[in-house]
Amino acid sequence: MVMKATELDKDVGDGVQGNNCLRGQLAQHQKSVNHSRGQESKENKSSNALSSGQSNSNVLEQGRSPVDESGTYSEFIKFPAPPCRQFWKAGDYDDGPSSKLTLQNGKNYLHVHPMFLHSNATSHKWVFGAIAELVDNAVDEIENGASFVIVDKISSPRDGSPALLIQDDGGGMDPEAIRRCMSFGFSDKKSKSAIGQYGNGFKTSTMRLGADAIVFSRHADDRALTQSIGLLSFTFLTQTGHDRIVVPMVDYELNTAGNLEILDRYGKEYFMSNLSLLLQWSPYSTEAELLKQFEDIGLHGTKVIVYNLWFNDDGNVELDFDTDPEDIRINGDIKEVQTRPAWRTVNEEHISNRLRYSLRAYLSILYLRIPENFTIVLRGKYVKHHNLALDLKFQEFIVYRPQSSGCIKGELLTTIGFLKEAPQVTVHGFNIYHKNRLILPFWPIVNYGNNSRSRGVVGVLEANFVEPTHDKQDFERTSLFQKLEVRLKEMTWEYWDYHCGLIGYQVTKKLRPTEPPPDSPLGISTGSDTLKHGLSSKRKEHSDLDKLESIKRQAGTGANAFLSGHGFETEVVSDIKNKLEDQDVVNLIQVNKNFRAKCLDYKKRTEDLDLKVTRLRSELGQVRTEYEQLMAELTS
Repeated sequence: MVMKATELDKDVGDGVQGNNCLRGQLAQHQKSVNHSRGQESKENKSSNALSSGQSNSNVLEQGRSPVDESGTYSEFIKFPAPPCRQFWKAGDYDDGPSSKLTLQNGKNYLHVHPMFLHSNATSHKWVFGAIAELVDNAVDEIENGASFVIVDKISSPRDGSPALLIQDDGGGMDPEAIRRCMSFGFSDKKSKSAIGQYGNGFKTSTMRLGADAIVFSRHADDRALTQSIGLLSFTFLTQTGHDRIVVPMVDYELNTAGNLEILDRYGKEYFMSNLSLLLQWSPYSTEAELLKQFEDIGLHGTKVIVYNLWFNDDGNVELDFDTDPEDIRINGDIKEVQTRPAWRTVNEEHISNRLRYSLRAYLSILYLRIPENFTIVLRGKYVKHHNLALDLKFQEFIVYRPQSSGCIKGELLTTIGFLKEAPQVTVHGFNIYHKNRLILPFWPIVNYGNNSRSRGVVGVLEANFVEPTHDKQDFERTSLFQKLEVRLKEMTWEYWDYHCGLIGYQVTKKLRPTEPPPDSPLGISTGSDTLKHGLSSKRKEHSDLDKLESIKRQAGTGANAFLSGHGFETEVVSDIKNKLEDQDVVNLIQVNKNFRAKCLDYKKRTEDLDLKVTRLRSELGQVRTEYEQLMAELTS
C-alpha cells in the first residue's frame, strides 16, 4: 500500500509529471550533466559529516542495519507511535540519566536535545499557522519555477492513520540544502521578497502538526540530479532515549547510464545505517516504497509528509479531514457567534469567522497577491484567491509614512471601508500583511462597546517596515509598530465618525481622545500621513490648516492659547473651517469615487505588467531549454 493524494482536478493532474514523461526528462537532463565533476576525498567526507551545518542533523551512532541486498527490511517491526498523542503534553518525557558532554577530536560539541523539537514548536499556538509556514516555503520557490503547492490528506501504508501532505514543484533541495533545512538556524533565502528568513519554520511547523515528518526532495542542476530523503522523528528520538537530535538521511544520484545509484558520501555502512532507521521509523518499510514517492514529484520539487498527527484534548485528531472532503478543518473549533438571531447566519458564514476553523478560507486570504501561474490546491480543488479589499464598500485610501528618529521608514497605503454586510456583521479590524503574507487577520484595533463606534469598519494594508514574530501570527512590539497601532485607531474612529450615517447610524460629534498622541504635547500631526479622500483638503501635509484642525480635534478649547501664540486668527480659521466642511459634504462621494477609480486603474496596470513579466520569463525559460538541448546535442 502506497500513500496517494486525493484525486486532483483534471487541470491540476496535468501539472504533475507522469512516469513516462519523467523518464524522458531524466534522460534529457543526464545528457547535460557535467562528467568532469571532481570527487571529494575521504578525508573531507569524514570531516564534513561532523561540520556545523550537519553535525546535529545526520550523525548517527548505529551499527550495521538489518537491510538485505534487495533493499527490503528483513525484520518485521511494529510501526511505533509517540507515547503521548496530545501536543501540549508531549514534551514531558525522561531520557534517563543526564548525558555527558561529547568530546570529538579533543573538542567539545554542543548537541541539541530532542526536547527542543517540542519546545521550539510551541511557538505555534494555532495549527493553521504551522501549515501556513510550509505553504510559505512553496511560495518562496516561485522564483525557482514553482507553479503549485498541494495540501492534502493521505493515509499511512503502515497503519492507515491520516497524514498531512505538502508538495510543490519548486527547485527542490540537493543533499547540502536538505541538511541545512533540517538543521537549526540555516536559511538559504536571500531574496528580499522571501517570506521565510529565520531558518526555523520547517522544524517548528512540522513538529507542531505531528510527531514525525519525512521529506523527499529532487534537485536538478547542470552538474547532477539528486534525490534526498530525510526523517525528523520525535517518536524515534524519544522512544530510543536519544540525548541529541539525530536526523537519518539518504541520498541518491542519477549516474551516467540514467539509473539511480547510492550516493554514499560517508561510506556504505553509514548509508545503510541511515536507511535502516528510515525503514523502521517512517511509514515505508522498504527502499522501493521510499523511492516510489518520487514518481509524482517531477524533474524537481519537494514533498513533506507529516504523520502521527497530534490529538486535541478530546482525544480526536486535531485536524478534521472528514467533515468536508474538500477542506481541512480544526476539530471542535467552530464557535457560535453571539449576535441577533436574524444576523447570526451572515456572521457565522463571514470569512472572518470561517478562517478560524477552515483551512480553505484561511489559505484564500493568506497572500495579498498570487501570481497567475501559481496555484494552491487543497484536497484536490483549487483555492480561489480572496481579495479582502473587494469586500469593502465606501472605500477610502490613506497613505501612512512611519517615522523613527526623524527619518521616514517607509510608506504604506491603507484601504479602509465598511464591510458589504455592515451593519449586520459584528466584525471590525485591520488585515495586516507583511511581504505579501497575512500576519494579523481582522485585528480588532479598538473595542466599540455599546455605542457601536467602529462596527463594520475594516482595513487592509501591507506593513513591510515592521517585523513579524517567529510564528508569523503577530508583530514584534517595537516603537514603530506601536505608532502604527495608534494611527490605525485614529483611522478607525475618524472613518466611523464621518461615515457611520452611510450604514444607518446617527452622525454624532467626534469624541476627544483621552490623551494626545505621543508625537507632540498637543498631538500636532508631524506630516507623516495623508488622507486620500474628500477630506484631504483638511489634512494636507505641511499646511498650517492641517495643524489647526488637528489641534481643534485633539486638544479642544485648550488649543486657543497655542493658536494665539503662533499668530493665527481664530475667526478666519472658523470661516475657513465652515466653508471646507460644506464643500466636503457636497463633494465627498464624488471625490472618493475618483480616487477609487484611479487606484483600480493603477492596480489593473500593475496586473498587466506582472502578467507581461511572467510571460517573458516563461518565454526566456523555453529559449534557455532549447539552448541547453542544442548544446547537449553538440557535445554528445
